[in-house]
Amino acid sequence: MSILIRNATILAMDNLHGSTPFTGDVLIEGDSIRQLGTGLTAPEGATLIDGTGKLVMPGLINSHLHSGEALFKGRYDNMPLELWMLYSYPVLGTSSIDDRIIYLRSMLVAIEALKTGTTCITDDLFESPAQTLSQLNAAVQAYDDIGIRATVSGHMIDRPYMDTIPFSREFLPAECQTRLEQMTPPSAEDFIDFAKAAYREFHDRSGRIRFMVAPSAPQRCSDTLLQAADELARQWQVPLHTHIVETKVQGCTGPAHYGKTLIEHMHDLGVLHSGVTIAHSVWVTDRDIALMGDAGVSVVHNVISNQKLGAGIAPVRKLLDAGVNLALGTDGICSNDSARMFDVMKAAGLLHNVSTPDYSRWLNASEVIRAATLGGARSALIDNITGSLEVGKRADLLILDLQSINFLPLNDIRNHLVYCENGGSIEKVIVNGEIVVDSGRLTRVDEKALLAELRELMPAFLAYHGKVEQENAALAEGIAAIHRHCNGMDLGIQRLGTDSAWV
Repeated sequence: MSILIRNATILAMDNLHGSTPFTGDVLIEGDSIRQLGTGLTAPEGATLIDGTGKLVMPGLINSHLHSGEALFKGRYDNMPLELWMLYSYPVLGTSSIDDRIIYLRSMLVAIEALKTGTTCITDDLFESPAQTLSQLNAAVQAYDDIGIRATVSGHMIDRPYMDTIPFSREFLPAECQTRLEQMTPPSAEDFIDFAKAAYREFHDRSGRIRFMVAPSAPQRCSDTLLQAADELARQWQVPLHTHIVETKVQGCTGPAHYGKTLIEHMHDLGVLHSGVTIAHSVWVTDRDIALMGDAGVSVVHNVISNQKLGAGIAPVRKLLDAGVNLALGTDGICSNDSARMFDVMKAAGLLHNVSTPDYSRWLNASEVIRAATLGGARSALIDNITGSLEVGKRADLLILDLQSINFLPLNDIRNHLVYCENGGSIEKVIVNGEIVVDSGRLTRVDEKALLAELRELMPAFLAYHGKVEQENAALAEGIAAIHRHCNGMDLGIQRLGTDSAWV
């Protein structure tokens, strides 16, 4: 199958053009871009698309999301991360979720993502009380069916809950501590065996699905698990995807547990290198940033989620200056409440303007677009195949209508994309050379039928989850006390905005 797009405005994000638009043609053959230029000849039988008045750009890449939260979208508000996790990632009273719910839940995320311009996602999947290969397969199958590119994980935690949160023994109720201490997480060996089986089963499915290794966070994983996971990631050349210092509570965790920051702990373990992607990095120190830059890690900036959960402002300019690769993500679908990457781009372009009066250090639109495309591909270790429009790369791209209200009047296209566009101008979404969204319609699946099926299942699911929420509410007062303590609220310390989180 061939597609020729003629006379379009092209935003290639490649080494030659960067974020400077130019006029030209794009020839797609099979799953890849065959030619970029002007006056290109269409092969026999090719689909011809008139690009006049259209913008062709790389598909957006959501570099950090948790599809498991999709059924809680719009459910929670005004909770810091640790409190919010009691209900979105409950530890008490859970049971395995049916595979069909997981399939539909994943499809819900993929539908919104594709229709708003995201061609590639990194989904860090967690299931409570434990994930099965069958559950992971349900998510993978949804992504395969709809036609999106995805890197998926089996989320790893092998440390007991009490050991993952500082001051838990000081603040959590004694009866809850007893119950939590009776719960035994899977071992490091169990997780490594699971990862090996998942890699064999899912990696490189349909040329679009990849598996990654995702130890949850250094405070939630033993050193044994972190190092074993890193060994697999290096062997398979896939990301080691983790979370570090999203909140002030987590910022207190490293010194409390290890006598050093969590980044320093990762460095000392030898698990800090260019194959590592770190979500958040809000509460990193200057030494942390230097270590991260020297290692060449990627950081996913989850700007909307960090605001909703009150986590703080990541020191993005410092990270970029140090040589860290920047990507963007929505984070969880109920700590952001959507999978829309254009929302994330706008928030990333605006938030840092209030973190410092030095406007030379604010993010510009080109930097934001790069983080949402090539930077995201780099974080998933697939920048050799996607993230920019280049000959030989996979044809993952968007066609937008420059005649839409979002581009009127047409000034700087990059500014329009970051500050004006919301996905409403998208006419076509192409992944792996295939048109998967055409004029707002998904071409591979019956969206209406899938969503109707999910609606029918939701009452029973929410009734189950409501009982789980009630059970985990027993921990809320203690977790709230830990949050107040780590943020200095019990000492009367004021919260002030700075260019790196809070003081």
